[in-house]
Amino acid sequence: MTRLLKTHGTTFTIVLFTVSAVSGVFLFLHVGSAYFHAMHEWLSLVLILPVGLHLWRNWNGFSTYFKRGRLMGPLVIGLVASVAIAWPAITSATSGGNPMRAALSAIERGTIVEIAPLFELSAETLAARLEAKGYRLGAESQSLAEIAKASGKETGPALIADVAFPASSAN
Repeated sequence: MTRLLKTHGTTFTIVLFTVSAVSGVFLFLHVGSAYFHAMHEWLSLVLILPVGLHLWRNWNGFSTYFKRGRLMGPLVIGLVASVAIAWPAITSATSGGNPMRAALSAIERGTIVEIAPLFELSAETLAARLEAKGYRLGAESQSLAEIAKASGKETGPALIADVAFPASSAN
């Protein structure tokens, strides 16, 4: 085990940090977010393990940073920067939730007549699309979420996908 830690603890830390840093830069630049988002989140979590092992393995050397007070400056700067960046969300009057989720929820609350134009469809075309996918349509005033529930279908991404995309010919 000691040999494994000596051999791979630091290398895994370096590799996973590089993946986290590169994916973080792409996310910051809003380039390829669909490719990098899950990779960044999951592999950054995985990074915790080799960093922990690396710290454990090198604790004697690391503890001198505490003893000599060399960790305090970077620690304070990191904490101040973190609070400064998070402060607008912390003090915001809005919930600061996920804007994509808010948009999808708004679509779910809309009726067929209200939502069809968002997808460049007529209300009749959207209604036919949903019926072809097994939705039971009721009153015109029903929201898409109400239609899905009454049809025994899921809301959320599954409902939005059914609204956005025509039925495949394989069905």
